[in-house]
Amino acid sequence: MNNVKKIWSKLDMKKKVALFTMLFLIVDQTSKIIIDKVLPLNTTYMIADRFIYITKSYNTGVAWSMLSDKPALVIIISIVIFLFLLFYMRKFKYDKKNTLAFSLIFGGLFGNLIDRIIYGHVIDFIDIMIFNYDYPIFNIADSFVFIGVLLLMWSIYLGEDNENSSKRK
Repeated sequence: MNNVKKIWSKLDMKKKVALFTMLFLIVDQTSKIIIDKVLPLNTTYMIADRFIYITKSYNTGVAWSMLSDKPALVIIISIVIFLFLLFYMRKFKYDKKNTLAFSLIFGGLFGNLIDRIIYGHVIDFIDIMIFNYDYPIFNIADSFVFIGVLLLMWSIYLGEDNENSSKRK
C-alpha cells in the first residue's frame, strides 16, 4: 500500500486527470450499455413516483436537444472544448478538487463524444420531475460535466485559475 501511495504522489495533475477520466468514462459507457440492452427505446421505468424515472431516449443534440440537426458541429465543438480545457488546466492550482473537476468534465465529454461518433446520438435515461416540471432526460456523462463545471467555477471564484496559484505540476 505504501508503494501505491508513493507512486500516486509522484504523478502530476495531467496523469491523475487521465486516470480518473478513464474511470468516469468506463462508468458512463457501462451505464449506457446496460440501459441500451435492457430498456426498449422511449420506455419509462419508475424509480420514485413523481420524481425519478429511467426513460431511454436517443439525443442527437446537446441540452434540450439543441443543435440536433448539426451533429458534426456538436462533435467539433466538443473537441475544441476539450483542447481549450486541456490547455487551461495548467493554469489551475494542483489539488484534489481541480483534478476531480477536470476528470469529471473530460470523462463526461468523452463519454458523449464516443456515442456521437459511433452511434450518431447519445443515450439519455435519467428522467427527473420536480414540482411537476419534467426536466430534459440526461445521462451520467451529463452529470459528470455539470458537477465538474460547478467545481471549476468554485475554483475560479477562489482564484485557483490564476497563474500565481500555488504548487503546479
